[in-house]
Amino acid sequence: MKIEAVDFFYVSMPVVTTEADGSQDALLVRVRSGGHEGWGECEAAPLPSIAAFVCPMSHGVCRPVGDSILGQTLNGPDDIARMSRQVAYDSMDLLQAAHTMSGVEMAMWDLLGRVRGEPVWKLLGYTRSAPKVPYASRLFGDTPQETLSIAKKSIADGFKAAKFGWGPIGRGTAKEDSHHFAAAREGLGKDGILLVDVGQIFVEDVARAVERLPALEQAAAVWLEEPFAAAAYEAYGALARKSGKVKLAGGEGAHDTHMARHLIDYGGIGFVQIDCGRIGGIGPAKWVADYAAARGVVYVNHTFTSHLALSASLQPYAGLADHRICEYPAAPKPVALAFVATPLQRDRNGELSAPDKPGLGVEIDRAGLKQYLLDVDIRVGGKTLYRTPEL
Repeated sequence: MKIEAVDFFYVSMPVVTTEADGSQDALLVRVRSGGHEGWGECEAAPLPSIAAFVCPMSHGVCRPVGDSILGQTLNGPDDIARMSRQVAYDSMDLLQAAHTMSGVEMAMWDLLGRVRGEPVWKLLGYTRSAPKVPYASRLFGDTPQETLSIAKKSIADGFKAAKFGWGPIGRGTAKEDSHHFAAAREGLGKDGILLVDVGQIFVEDVARAVERLPALEQAAAVWLEEPFAAAAYEAYGALARKSGKVKLAGGEGAHDTHMARHLIDYGGIGFVQIDCGRIGGIGPAKWVADYAAARGVVYVNHTFTSHLALSASLQPYAGLADHRICEYPAAPKPVALAFVATPLQRDRNGELSAPDKPGLGVEIDRAGLKQYLLDVDIRVGGKTLYRTPEL
C-alpha cells in the first residue's frame, strides 16, 4: 500500500473556555490507501498541528511532516516505525511535529489493522487484550462539597476508581487542599481507588508538594500525578524520595520516549502515563510500556478526550495483564462524543478492554463530526497549502 492522502478534521465546541478540559476540541486524522482508511486523533492544538503537516520547509531538518509520509509504503509495523524515524529527523526543528505525527501514526495502525483484519494490539505482538480497571477522570470541584458530590457520582456510575484533577488544588493552602482530598475519599468510600492530579501546579517547588503528602496519605491516595513540569526530573526525584506510600505519576507531557524514560530512571515515578496523541503514536507508547514493565513501573494510559483516543491508548499495554488501571474520560464535552459511533463499553464487572475488532475497533460518526467541524484554509503567498477535505 502507498499513503495516498492524509486528511485533518478540526472539530470544536462553539465556545471554548479556560477550563482544563482537553475534550473541548479535537483534531481527527484520516489516512487513506487503496480504498481503505484509518483514523487517529492528535492530543494537541488543532490548527498548528495541521500547519505542521503542510508548512513550507524552513531548512533540511525543519520540513513539513507530510514530506515524510505522503507516497510512502505501508505494508507492516516496520513501515510505520520507519516513517516515524524519518519525521523525527527531518522535522526535528518543527516542534509541533510530534503532536501531528501522533495522530497520523495512530491512523496508520488503524488502517493496517483494518486491511489485515486484526486488532492493533495483535499487530503489536500481544495474544490477548487483558481487562483494565477504568477510573473516572474528573476535575476537582470548586468546593469540597462539589468534590464530594463528584466522587459519589463516580461510584454511582459504576466506577471502582476515580481521579480528581486540577481545579483549586495548589492555588491555596495545603489545609484547603486537604479538605478536597478528604471529600474525595468520603465520596468514594473506603474501597474506592483515589487518584490525584495537580496539573504541574508546583512547577518545581518540592517543598510545596511535600506539604500535601500527609493529607494525601490520610486520604489513601494511590498516586500524586504531575506535581511538577513534565521535564522537571530533579524535582520528581526529590519528591519521590519523600512520598512514602503515595507514589508519583507522570508522563502525559512526554512527546518522545526519552522524556518518559528519564521520568522513570531519574524521576522515580511509580506510574508512567503516556498519551498516544502526544508521544508520537502507538509505537513509541508500546516501547515505553515495555521499558516500564521491565523496571517495575506501572504503565497507565492518558486519555481525556474521545473513545477513539481511548482505544488507541489501550493498545500499547493491552496484553500487560498486571498493569490494570486505565484512564476513562467520564465527562467529555459533547463534541468528543459526537464523532464516535461505537464507543467502548465496560463489561459487567465494570472493566474495559481494547476492542477485538480490526484496527482500533472504533467507527467514526460522520454526521456527528460534521456537526462540530470547522473549515480550515491555510494559504501562504497566495498558494493554498491546506483546505478541509470532503468527508
